[in-house]
Amino acid sequence: MEELDFHHVFELGFLLVILAAGVTAIAKKFNQPYSIVLVVVGALIGLLDIPQLHALKLFITEGEVFNFVVITLFLPALLGEASLKLPFSHLQENKKPILALAFGGTLLSFLIIGFSVYYLFNFSLTASFVFAALMSATDPISVLSIFKSVGVHKRLSVVIEGESLFNDGLAVVLFKISAFSLLAYIDAGWIGFGYGLWEFVKVISLGMIIGGALGYGFSKLTRYFDDYPMEIIFSVILFYGSFLMAESVHASGVIAVVVAALIFGNYGASIGMSPTTKLNIRNFWEVGALLANALVFLMVGLEITRIDVGDKWGYVAAAILIVLVGRSVAVYMSMVFIKNFPSSWKHVLNWGGLKGSLSIALVLSLPRDFAGREDVLLLAFSVVLFSLVLQSLSIKPFISWLGVVTKNNGFEEYEQLISRLYRYEAAVKEIHRVKNKLLVTAPVSGELIRQYEEQIEQVNEKLEQLFQKTPELKERQLETLRKHVLYAEHEAVDQLMREDMISTAVAEKEHEQVTDLIVKIEEKVHD
Repeated sequence: MEELDFHHVFELGFLLVILAAGVTAIAKKFNQPYSIVLVVVGALIGLLDIPQLHALKLFITEGEVFNFVVITLFLPALLGEASLKLPFSHLQENKKPILALAFGGTLLSFLIIGFSVYYLFNFSLTASFVFAALMSATDPISVLSIFKSVGVHKRLSVVIEGESLFNDGLAVVLFKISAFSLLAYIDAGWIGFGYGLWEFVKVISLGMIIGGALGYGFSKLTRYFDDYPMEIIFSVILFYGSFLMAESVHASGVIAVVVAALIFGNYGASIGMSPTTKLNIRNFWEVGALLANALVFLMVGLEITRIDVGDKWGYVAAAILIVLVGRSVAVYMSMVFIKNFPSSWKHVLNWGGLKGSLSIALVLSLPRDFAGREDVLLLAFSVVLFSLVLQSLSIKPFISWLGVVTKNNGFEEYEQLISRLYRYEAAVKEIHRVKNKLLVTAPVSGELIRQYEEQIEQVNEKLEQLFQKTPELKERQLETLRKHVLYAEHEAVDQLMREDMISTAVAEKEHEQVTDLIVKIEEKVHD
């Protein structure tokens, strides 16, 4: 790659942001999973010869750049944002399935895939288990966005997100042990097994200790400030500081960030954050996570174009099958003793265990002289492409087929009534428009309007009856309306302040009261 100055690097980065933001906006406008669209667009950019984007492609597809951006720049932010907003009570309630999947499932998947590749592909032991570690990491971003759109039970979302947070940390540890220490441990026999086990426990434990200590310390620090910009800066320092500190002492940076953010988002929020701070920190990291995910998926699409399958289609198909089987066995075996967890949910967890950017970033971090690097890279890229496109596209119809949705009783009737109400009101507006434009007489238009008004009244009566039978539907509408009203109140205070009708001090107090009410509604929705 040609030598780049900082100005040029910034230009390329800004161009990438523009592309990612534009594609994400279009995908969201048409209600499509933005992660899949970004991967496809990135792949098209990589395949097509677009002179204006040639420098960008060279820059992004450089392994060191991709690895730095994903692991050091974006991974702490993405992990921190997900952990920050996850209530500890939800983790506590679902600790058994989360721990079973994150620990038991990850280890089972690692062993099944590793030994299968070793015996079937004739890979070296090191390359086999490096690939297994890469395929043990899950990326639930696409799945969770689909869960939200179709109304999947909150508990299932918590389990798949909780699994991913801890599973990524374990997968990174297994990857490093497999890539750099596995042969030494095997040569040492049972003593080496003990060393390997100790290294595994040490890396994870030390990451938890560092993350716990920093999370507790920064949580205490928030008690001395009631200044959300400053507390947002604290969260940035906490997420990146815990990651870098843990990595510097060869501990798990991923585990450190997860633990630190969980403590900061729960304990810190309860003892030192005002409602305004909670809302602004959450909004800041949601924006950051959206931008980071958009950039990562676009970069994944660009990277995937480096795949040169050649005559290895058989290997690729077999690798995909092995990974799917490994995931299936891992999910069903690890969850076998978990009670009150529907089988249909297990099927969703199994098919929803997507592979993503972390797998690609890790494989690109392998030394150039690593034996079998190109074969592992080919298989890893192929499985990630299959996962992000085919599995992501099929998860929504799969969920619908299984019936894993939590629509309230009467929800279908509610949607039908709302649809009719909007139809009839739109019809009345159209009658008035046509009357004014074409001078339709009042007796004619009035007769038709009265018919529609009677139908509107009938629909409203049915809605009122439905609300009496299922009050949660009415409460849902009330919550939406309350939020819109509160945002209007917030804007009204801004208007008074801009026109010098009230002082800034009074405006801040009024804003705080409104924000408190917004936060209460948000917390009620998320619980």
